[in-house]
Amino acid sequence: MHIPFLPSEFVLARPEWLLALLLLPLLAIWRSKHGRTPAVKFSGASLLSGLGSPARSTWGSFFFGLVLASMACAILALARPQRQISFDEEKTEGIAIMLAVDVSLSMRIQDFYISGIPVNRLTAAKRVMQDFIAGRANDRIGIAAFAGAPYIPCPLTLDHDWLQTNIERVQTGVMEDGTAIGSGLAAAARRLDDQKVPSKVIILLTDGANNSGKLSPQDAARLAVTLGIKIYTIAIGTPGVHMIPLEDGRIITSGRQEFDEKTLREVADLGSGQFYMAQDLGALAKIFKTIDELEKVEIKRKTYIEISELYHWPTAFAVALLLLSMLLHQTILRTAPTPAST
Repeated sequence: MHIPFLPSEFVLARPEWLLALLLLPLLAIWRSKHGRTPAVKFSGASLLSGLGSPARSTWGSFFFGLVLASMACAILALARPQRQISFDEEKTEGIAIMLAVDVSLSMRIQDFYISGIPVNRLTAAKRVMQDFIAGRANDRIGIAAFAGAPYIPCPLTLDHDWLQTNIERVQTGVMEDGTAIGSGLAAAARRLDDQKVPSKVIILLTDGANNSGKLSPQDAARLAVTLGIKIYTIAIGTPGVHMIPLEDGRIITSGRQEFDEKTLREVADLGSGQFYMAQDLGALAKIFKTIDELEKVEIKRKTYIEISELYHWPTAFAVALLLLSMLLHQTILRTAPTPAST
C-alpha cells in the first residue's frame, strides 16, 4: 500500500494495522466524558474539608495527547513502512550484421529523391542505413563496400556513433569499377566468421549484375551459409538508360540498366533470407524496416526490488513520546490540591 503524500517508493507492508488508529479518537472521546485527570484522589470527600477544593490537572489533556501520539507512532510501526526501489535489468545478446554495399559508378545515378530533391542511389542507401543502424543499439554492425573488388570502410563495431560518422567513407571511385557481388559477399562473411553471437546477417544492396571477381554470388552465399550466416538481398534503382555524373563534371551513360533478379533471389534463398526490390526511398526504407523486424533479438528482463525497512523510525518516535510524557508527568505536570481560601 502506497503512503499518501510521499513518493511512490514509500509503501506499507501491513496496512491493516492502520485500522487500529480508529481506536485513538474513541479513547479521546471516552476520556473527555470523565473530565480532566484529578490532581489528588481520596477515598472520601470528608478528608478534603480542611484542605480546600480539589483541582483538576490543567496539563492532563497535553499529557494524554502525548500518549495518543505515542500510540499512533507504535501503530504506524506495526504497519511496517518500507522504501521499495525497483529497477529492471535487461540482458540482450545482440546479433552481428554486415551491410554489403555496391559502390560501383552506377550507384551515382540520381533516380531517388529526398524531400523532393534528386539524389543518387548511394546517398539514398546511406540515409536509410543510418536510420537502420540507429535502431539496432545492441548489435555489432559493419560495412563491406564493393565495386570491382571489395574493401572494408567500417569494420564491425558496437560504437554506432563512430559508425554513423564514418559512413561517409562508403564512396564510389575507391576501387576499380565493376560489380563483384560474390567478392563483396565473401568479404562480409569473413568479417562475421569469428563473431560469437546468436545470429549473423548480411544485407546485400546492389544495383547491377555480377561482372567482376573470381567468386560467383552463389558460391559466396554457400560459403556464408556454412558459417551460419543469413543473407538478405536488395536490388536498388530503376531500370532503363540513365546518365551518370562523375566527380570531374563529366556525364556518361549507364547503358541500359538491368537487374540480375534471378541471381539475387538465388543468393537470398541459399542464405535463408529474402529478396527485395527498391525503386524509391520509401520502398527502401520499408525494406530495411521489414528486415529490422525479422531480425529482432530476445530481450530478457528481470525486475529487482530493493526494500529498506523504516519501522524503526516510528518506533523510536513512539518510545520518545512515551518517555517524554512519563517525564513530564513526574516533573512539571505534577499537580497539588488548590489551597482553601482564608
